[in-house]
Amino acid sequence: MLKHLLIPTDGSELSEAAVRAGIQLAKEQGAQVTGLYVIPDYPVIYGTEGMLSFNAYEELERSSHRAADTALQLIEQLAQQEGVPCKTVKVVDISAYESIVRQAKTSGCDLICMASHGRKGISSVLLGSETQKVLSHSSIPVLVHRPALA
Repeated sequence: MLKHLLIPTDGSELSEAAVRAGIQLAKEQGAQVTGLYVIPDYPVIYGTEGMLSFNAYEELERSSHRAADTALQLIEQLAQQEGVPCKTVKVVDISAYESIVRQAKTSGCDLICMASHGRKGISSVLLGSETQKVLSHSSIPVLVHRPALA
């Protein structure tokens, strides 16, 4: 029996589907959920040309926090509708998969429920897969929610 699910989200439609599935699973199991959004920590590149202005960097940061808040509010709303105890966490980190694994351990989760974008071939190699990295580095079981094939 599951007691605590970590549900990472990036705010995408695929993540939303995984959020819904994870909350439904938590409801069926009588478990609680922790919603997680990892804001990318963009390194600032110093130089004379092509550097982001301070204002542009601040706007990128504000925009990232707004996106995180929106995605986490959705998790809270869906959990509340289903009567599932929920907390949310927002972190800034250069490595999303490390944050996901660390948060699952810190929160005492017994399952990570997350989306897979389902990329194949060279695009998966070039873009990488946070889900694949979590699968490879987590000692906590991972439930991968894949999009339905049309």
